[in-house]
Amino acid sequence: MIGKVKISFYIVVFLCFVTEVFGQKIVPIDPLEKEFKNPTKQARPWVFWYWMQAAVSKEGIAADIKAMKTANIAGAYLMTIKGDANPPLYTPAAPQLSPEWWALVKYAMEEAKKNGIDISMHDCDGFALAGGPWITEVQSMQKVVWSDTLVKGDTHFDGALPIPTHYKNYYKDISVYAFPVHDVYSTYEVKPNISSSIDNSDLSFLVERGNKKNFTFYYMHIIIFL
Repeated sequence: MIGKVKISFYIVVFLCFVTEVFGQKIVPIDPLEKEFKNPTKQARPWVFWYWMQAAVSKEGIAADIKAMKTANIAGAYLMTIKGDANPPLYTPAAPQLSPEWWALVKYAMEEAKKNGIDISMHDCDGFALAGGPWITEVQSMQKVVWSDTLVKGDTHFDGALPIPTHYKNYYKDISVYAFPVHDVYSTYEVKPNISSSIDNSDLSFLVERGNKKNFTFYYMHIIIFL
């Protein structure tokens, strides 16, 4: 009789435990959340890999690729910037397209493959790789320049418009616009108030005549109020 009671008790407890476990709600894992926490290689970022002014070495290449792997970088755009400096930034220098440079490119490709990093060559048109004496002014990079002339209204204007400042001897007209101007403003006379998200930053130099400084290397949000 005692044995039967124990058996019945064990069966009841086991059934209650099984009912409790299978009665719990199973929450499926969101695949987007899973991939966000552990992104595939296709979703990981790429970087620009600058080789500055022929200052490249095997030790530097290996260190860069190791850092990319540690940061989960998927690939890099290899981009050579300028020729070798004088004096050299690093000795021996490896000017682009030289035998030494090609040997370092081959080494970089091999190291990247061993570490699972993809490499793409960035053939830019303004630095070191795509230029040359065969590129004429017409084929080169260009920018839009302009000049302005103030004339009195309700009169006939017959004169030559000034040619804007341009590079070498290449210049080509695009269009001429004429529009009424009631008031003429210049930041040399009317100084704008410039503010920045960086505390205690003085950006008044941006509107100074002849200023050569800029804020390119500062990460800031600038608002100009006239």
